[in-house]
Amino acid sequence: MIRLTLPVLLLSVFLCFVSAVLADSSHPNVVIILADDQGWGDVSVHGNTNLKTPNLDSLAAQGATFDRFFVCPLCSPTRAEFLTGRYHLRSNVFGVTMGRERMSLEETTIADTFLAAGYSTAMFGKWHNGSQYPYHPTGRGFQEFFGFTTGYWGNYFDPILENNGTMVKEKGYITDILTDKTIQYIEENQDKPFFCYLALNTPHSPWMVPDEYWNRFSDDPIVLRGRAGENEELPKTRCALAMCENIDWNVGRIIKKLDELKLNNNTIVIYFSDNGPNSNRWNGDMKGRKSSVEEGGVRVPFFIRWTGTIPAGTTVTQIAGGIDLLPTLAKLANVKQIGTLPLDGIDVSPLLFGKNENWQDRTIVSQNGTRLAVRSQQYRYVEEDDQLFDMIADPGQRKNIADKQPEVLKRFVQTLEDWKESTRYNVQRDVVPIPVGYSEYPWTPLPARDAEFTGNVRRSVATISSYVTDWTSPEDKISWYIDVHTDGDYIAKIHYTCPESDVGSQIELRCGDGILQAKITEPFDPPLYDQRDRIPRHESYMKDFREMTLGTISLKKGVRSLELSVPQVAGKQVADFWFISLTLDKESQ
Repeated sequence: MIRLTLPVLLLSVFLCFVSAVLADSSHPNVVIILADDQGWGDVSVHGNTNLKTPNLDSLAAQGATFDRFFVCPLCSPTRAEFLTGRYHLRSNVFGVTMGRERMSLEETTIADTFLAAGYSTAMFGKWHNGSQYPYHPTGRGFQEFFGFTTGYWGNYFDPILENNGTMVKEKGYITDILTDKTIQYIEENQDKPFFCYLALNTPHSPWMVPDEYWNRFSDDPIVLRGRAGENEELPKTRCALAMCENIDWNVGRIIKKLDELKLNNNTIVIYFSDNGPNSNRWNGDMKGRKSSVEEGGVRVPFFIRWTGTIPAGTTVTQIAGGIDLLPTLAKLANVKQIGTLPLDGIDVSPLLFGKNENWQDRTIVSQNGTRLAVRSQQYRYVEEDDQLFDMIADPGQRKNIADKQPEVLKRFVQTLEDWKESTRYNVQRDVVPIPVGYSEYPWTPLPARDAEFTGNVRRSVATISSYVTDWTSPEDKISWYIDVHTDGDYIAKIHYTCPESDVGSQIELRCGDGILQAKITEPFDPPLYDQRDRIPRHESYMKDFREMTLGTISLKKGVRSLELSVPQVAGKQVADFWFISLTLDKESQ
């Protein structure tokens, strides 16, 4: 017979109580699906007859549509705002690569918030707010991560992806794979509250989509045309729409699984996109596209379903944005503590239930580089050229009314000045060094895209998904600015390719007093992937890379440069390489 002491018995009762509380409908599950570069007009429910998105349309019909939902003009700023409820400059996110996408560690994320409230948390897909721990998703409140941490990925078919610090090669199309992982997670966590974030990377380029979707569009006429008219690139339109139909099918799979598991009444499902369309295609006659602060660059589809709670068929016309998701979801899920930093977003849940009496007008600011705009319910002010538009009378932004509304113009000019001051817009922002050596997550990748070069060495392309090539001389230096968190020995590995004729170069890795030398002894020269591109890409074509252990290097705590060089070149070039990884040897601490 097992005897329980009073403290143990009380603890057991308490844990049972917590489990029961979290299992009821006052703490619903949350599934957030974020598309990449899908415009407001890329769904049939918004009137686009060029494609069919029945699952997204049904999501809108079964729940609510925010008809004027605003995000940022680019990827990583939108993600930072959704994750924190704060304008992205406050979290030091001011770009999309070279460390400018890393979200300040002072921020409390939506995943931190739900994890602290007892939820299981997981993220699948494109992160784009920092690759190395603690900027990594597992350092920002997500217990599980499967996907990639950069702005886009170079191979959509049979991709190599990260699974909690391990690179794995998968089979299939990337959107289908990420959805498979999401469904598996839902099945495994159906008996406890979960917060699941699926960040898809389509219809972002490269322009790749399975045949079954492409074949629906390859020869069909595009009836609805974008504002660019004859300048619309129809092959891009066709591929984007094909990718959107693939997204729709995958959204349907998730909805079907929730219904099969009888979780639909206890799960909030949200779908939206991270910016406007990435080509000049139909977008409801709005001005602007991705990267623009005009309406078409920042207004995106947004649907939310909570069966039995949110009235079906609701349309919210009041403006809202990505910054509102943290406070709104916290309210809907009865999560009380959401961090200590002041939020820019507000709880818009009353609008879902028709409680919009005396709803106060507000403004939402959009920024990309030096371009700024501010949106109220009626107006959009674009700082460039002092342009003011009445978005009710002129939703296509064809008539500048700044001279007719001087008081409105003056108010919005002041709004932007106040915003610049509060977000430190005019302050020079320094890129923080790459963190290395956390025992909680000992593996740190140092990719080619984040390196600095001297000599003739270059990236395969000047974009995010790339590798180092043309490494031909002892004068070529490759370096990373790192911040070593823990003294210790680190196992260094390189992911490389090298033809047999070039085998034999001596590589040197140096950091402070630590020096490591190794020789490439094994050839590995695979072809570039056959990506089945529908349109020639400007991104780099990728290939397989072999992992080679360089050895162990001792690193001291602090900020310094890690340099990769080659004292001796054996052939025409040293090698191509994708990234170096440093793994803290815990036994050396």
